[in-house]
Amino acid sequence: MEPIRETLKRVVNAPAFSERYNDMRKEVLENPGVQNFLEEHASEIDKSIVDRGMHKLYEYIDQSHDCNKCPSLDGCINHLKGFEPNLVLERNTIGIAYTPCKSKNAYDNKRRASSLIHSMYMPKEVMQATLSNFEPDDSRMEAFRAVGTFLDQATGPDNLPEKGLFFYGKFGVGKSYLLSAVANELAEMNVKSVLVFVPEFMREMKQAIGDQTLQEKVDYVKKADVLMLDDIGAEAMSSWTRDEVLGTILHYRMAEKLPTFMTSNFSYSELQHHLTYSQRGEKEDLKAARVMERIRALTSPVKMDGRNWRN
Repeated sequence: MEPIRETLKRVVNAPAFSERYNDMRKEVLENPGVQNFLEEHASEIDKSIVDRGMHKLYEYIDQSHDCNKCPSLDGCINHLKGFEPNLVLERNTIGIAYTPCKSKNAYDNKRRASSLIHSMYMPKEVMQATLSNFEPDDSRMEAFRAVGTFLDQATGPDNLPEKGLFFYGKFGVGKSYLLSAVANELAEMNVKSVLVFVPEFMREMKQAIGDQTLQEKVDYVKKADVLMLDDIGAEAMSSWTRDEVLGTILHYRMAEKLPTFMTSNFSYSELQHHLTYSQRGEKEDLKAARVMERIRALTSPVKMDGRNWRN
């Protein structure tokens, strides 16, 4: 049997192999990235270093750079998915260091942003809302501008406007969508938001009495960096949920000056009327007025109108 060393020597010296190697070497050395690397280290690299590192140089050019060969992160062709190669010189040896590509960074940023938004009973499609997809027609321009003003004043978790917004109007005009879009914008600033669909939340609070998680859940909501209460007024409000749940949450946020957003089909005056009458039909003007005083202190009203975007 022929020794392996002799076999390799014979193959390497074969004309066909030599021709393929020369073609590969030419392709590698003509690559702009390789040329930039060699120029940058011209005083440190000689031919012998290039020859020894040819396999690393080829590994470098064979992959995607700046995502130019990848249709998406899932379709990444690189040896390490989501990472692009960078040539390095260490101890007179050419090597490769991998760093996250722009697609991986965008994906990670999106995941990080998503982790900053806690949704309680909100529809999944609403949670994917963006301001860029919100169409600010004449009937919704005031709300769009109010959001822009709030976001301009918010620079991070330690610098947020004290007062949020109260979007009100008929069904389907985009109140919940705009709420979620604001949450996503804030997440890009590393600001945590809690979005709550109020009718379902109030139903759960009644159940939480039995499993002894009421205080924990109320505390979580009331202490959120930014709280967004969606569809307030759509719930069948009892005296207890109005005073002990909603009232407690709003009082804490007013005292701590924490920004709060709300959406409703009711205006301020209509919502006060709704809060005045409990499920039992009892009229409680003073208690309703107390809750509304907190809502007015926490938010600025903005009417949204126009067509029903759900149709």
